[in-house]
Amino acid sequence: MWIVRLNMSDRSYKLEEVPERYKLLGGRGLTSTIICDEVDPQCHPLGPHNKVVFAPGIVTGTSSPTSARVSVGAKSPLTGGIKEANAGSGWAPAVAKMRIKAMIVEGAPEEAGKFWMVHLTWDGDQPQVEFLPADAYAGRDLYEVYPEIFERFGDKVQVAGIGVAGEYKYGNSGVVFNDMKQRPTRYSGRGGVGAVLGTKGLKFIVVDASGAPGVAIANETLFKEGAKKMRAALMEHAITKPKGGLNTYGTAILVNIINEAGGLPTRNFRTGRFESAAKIAGEAIFETNKKRMGKEIYNHNCSPGCIIQCSNTLYNEAGEEIVSCIEYESDWAFGADCGIDDLDAIGKMVYWCNAYGLDTIEAGVTIGVAMDSGVIPFGDVEGAINLLHEMGKGTPMGRILGGGAATTAKAFGNPRAPVVKGQAMPAYEPRAIKGIGVTYATSTMGADHTSGYTIAPEMLAVGGASDPLKNEKAKGELSQAFQKTTALIDSSGHCLFIAFAILDISSGFDGMIDEINGVLGTEMSGDEAVAMGAEIIRRERKFNEAAGFTNLDDRLPEFMKYEKLPPHNVVADIPDEVLDSVYGNL
Repeated sequence: MWIVRLNMSDRSYKLEEVPERYKLLGGRGLTSTIICDEVDPQCHPLGPHNKVVFAPGIVTGTSSPTSARVSVGAKSPLTGGIKEANAGSGWAPAVAKMRIKAMIVEGAPEEAGKFWMVHLTWDGDQPQVEFLPADAYAGRDLYEVYPEIFERFGDKVQVAGIGVAGEYKYGNSGVVFNDMKQRPTRYSGRGGVGAVLGTKGLKFIVVDASGAPGVAIANETLFKEGAKKMRAALMEHAITKPKGGLNTYGTAILVNIINEAGGLPTRNFRTGRFESAAKIAGEAIFETNKKRMGKEIYNHNCSPGCIIQCSNTLYNEAGEEIVSCIEYESDWAFGADCGIDDLDAIGKMVYWCNAYGLDTIEAGVTIGVAMDSGVIPFGDVEGAINLLHEMGKGTPMGRILGGGAATTAKAFGNPRAPVVKGQAMPAYEPRAIKGIGVTYATSTMGADHTSGYTIAPEMLAVGGASDPLKNEKAKGELSQAFQKTTALIDSSGHCLFIAFAILDISSGFDGMIDEINGVLGTEMSGDEAVAMGAEIIRRERKFNEAAGFTNLDDRLPEFMKYEKLPPHNVVADIPDEVLDSVYGNL
């Protein structure tokens, strides 16, 4: 196993043996630990002392189902704290099969504005790195550039990179990976990790794993038993099974569910219901495609080995692809949050985010803030698309918007910024869904639903049931439990959506633990594995504290404490002591 260290100051690389303390880590656990060990919490996120760490999960690259995830870690330009951004693609399995535990990008080129790419191959007994000029690909639409990369390096490669948002060093800039059809659509989107790569002058990392030996598995029998249990649970659960909720309607199946509950943030979080929710929901995408294509179209996998297959494609009247895919959060961000009910327009805005390298959540919420500030009216489709193009062109307006929702609210003097620690809230109203509000407030990552997805019990009765409107101490305990387990899942390399199955089917959870033990050669119990998740969060928390964060940063925006949210007319009222207990009792 290796750690590949890329030094962009002189474009050199080193293959290092994996330190003992890293050998049982992967994914988020490894990226966060390396950032804690090697990055000064006080450094400027866009300065030369920040680093970007890529790490496949523990079981990534194996035959484990739905496990092709990569974690990208850095000090976030958006939040100023630690960041892990997660994506599914073929890139992570390719790296894992080369027995690369992590890739660390450090240093910065002396010549500002010049871009490079890395070509990573297998030379017979170890990885080989080649640095190549990449200026010819800079400043361009990624949908134009990715085909050129595949034409140059072949169909077997996997590509990670940044768009112009990363080149402009926006707080809203992600790291993009190709999907199964080589499109630039899979994003480690949150927190501005793309901007950090931009400061390094690293445009692409092209991986060709041809001839690589594959992931070493210490106990094949145990691993296969675990993978079998995991597969069975995923194939059984109503949400994750074939032609189940996610495979049929995609993640946007949540639009109608959350809207009905009064928790769908609408027009910059002014109400919890969108009157046109049904027009943009996952069911509408399915029916629109059926009408336009003349047949039912079920969803596909975003990455190798995914059996949940929740990624959709939206087609136009001529049967041509508008975009793949429209996730729930993207659908909501450009839809309800901006007061837009035009599916095709939402698809086009997702397309342009992919083209420019922007996180759809941050971009949509930012445009919602701009609308709320009087820049353009709510519901203005043409105006919203033009604002995305401003970001893509790097105009003064575009650079303000590219800084994210918090920056935009400050620029226009608007106190209604739906952010925590500088990061925009996703598609769940914390006043109406109290547990997710605790996660938003306390997560080490800023407002982030994936850090502790209490939506499962609060909205879907998965893993038990919790009243979303109930203000109680148990909400802190609920969020903490989900945050610990999520840190484990993010480290395993599995997609977070396995949580639906493993929360309701205990053998699925046992299968995940067996897989991890099988790969690592360990004998961890389920409790010990979750404790590892808790330790990861403690490390992240320590980094943030050293960067200057305190309990006072673990709070929801002030306007949510006094503005009553229709239709339930609720406010953010979880007591501070409950928020403080999440880490105080960790």
